Amino acid sequence: MAATADPLQRGFAAPDFSLPGIDGRDWTLADVRGPRGTLVMFICNHCPYVQAVAERIRRDTDALRELGIHAVAINSNDVVAYPDDSFDNMKLFAARHGFGFPYLFDETQQVARAYGAVCTPDFFGFNADLRLQYRGQLDASRRQAAPADARRDLFEAMQQIAATGVGPDEQYPSIGCSIKWKDA
Repeated sequence: MAATADPLQRGFAAPDFSLPGIDGRDWTLADVRGPRGTLVMFICNHCPYVQAVAERIRRDTDALRELGIHAVAINSNDVVAYPDDSFDNMKLFAARHGFGFPYLFDETQQVARAYGAVCTPDFFGFNADLRLQYRGQLDASRRQAAPADARRDLFEAMQQIAATGVGPDEQYPSIGCSIKWKDA
């Protein structure tokens, strides 16, 4: 288990990327950018923390799209050591959960390193200027989904960012599986 223990680096500029998506095209940050904000999520297929919230991720990203916040998910895990996270399995995972956002593969792991991602799920909420305003949990879920009426921390933070350009001062770290880094 890992947590996003680093303090929020409010104003951190979103690093650009060009990564292959499960839909067969390459995606850049400009392609996924939303008019009122952008949510960059580091997830994978095998992590029980991601599995516990996959439906909530879909629910919240669908609702955020209506507010002008676009989302992208990136899998940076070592798929040799963790074949459940393979590109083909990413397609199955996204289809099973009805993801309406691009799901990309970071084979070199350079994008995860550029963002400072440490776990899955790891959420980075940027305002319209692509400046970091939120880095925290989806909700109180862990290896099991939180109660249905749990506070929607990520959704509420991104809703605030869409309205004001600034994220909340109080943010709780995301907890999940560590990113599976390749041996050096």
